[in-house]
Amino acid sequence: MSGGKDSTALALRMREEDWPMDILLFVDTGLEFPQMYAHLDKLESYLQFPITRLKPPRTFEYLFYEYTPPRKNPALEGLPGLSWPGPQCRWCTARLKTRIIDRYLRELKQDFEVIQHIGIAADEMERVREFRYPLVEWGMTEADCLAYCKARGFDWGGLYDLFRRVSCWCCPLQPLSELRTLRKHFPELWGKLQYMDAHTWRQFRADYSVEQLEQRFTLEEERATRGLPLKGRAFYTALKNRLETKAGEREVSS
Repeated sequence: MSGGKDSTALALRMREEDWPMDILLFVDTGLEFPQMYAHLDKLESYLQFPITRLKPPRTFEYLFYEYTPPRKNPALEGLPGLSWPGPQCRWCTARLKTRIIDRYLRELKQDFEVIQHIGIAADEMERVREFRYPLVEWGMTEADCLAYCKARGFDWGGLYDLFRRVSCWCCPLQPLSELRTLRKHFPELWGKLQYMDAHTWRQFRADYSVEQLEQRFTLEEERATRGLPLKGRAFYTALKNRLETKAGEREVSS
């Protein structure tokens, strides 16, 4: 399970309907929101069933800053760490989640027949593969799962009131809307994100560094206060000028 609304709904309903459930897995990447860890403790207490919490042997920070594999691209030779994952290289998912689960289950399969139940909702059919997907069988959509969980007192400390999806807080694949929310409601995590991006070699996103996002979001706030549009030619001209000015200031100071 991920700890999100779909996996939580799956665990709750399987428990309530007495579906066979021998192990409830959670892989801790170390990058969850603090509220998610509190949610897992609450869920475990509610279910009266232990959550098996797995951790990767190497932390995200080590892989991000230090671990340096052989580089296929000569231009990257000598650069430290794996830096930010991206759409074409989601190393974080493989190294921090799927490999950990696969290794754990591979050991179990030496002695047991293993049936995996995956918390994917009915409106995500494109993700269905070879495992069991009870939420799909029950016809429970993502919205159904969230309502089901909230009806049983689970609100993730308000995370789903702020974000559409709740995953690793530093994920570069988040939409700008989620990153705005992170900056507004979790300034300490936003500050850590700025630090991380300033101390690695790959830019946070193809379109923006974290510092450029900071400038964009600041400009949006300024223009909103003045009643100016946040889209269109005027906005993007102002943003371009702001980013160029800040880049020039950094060059002078360095």
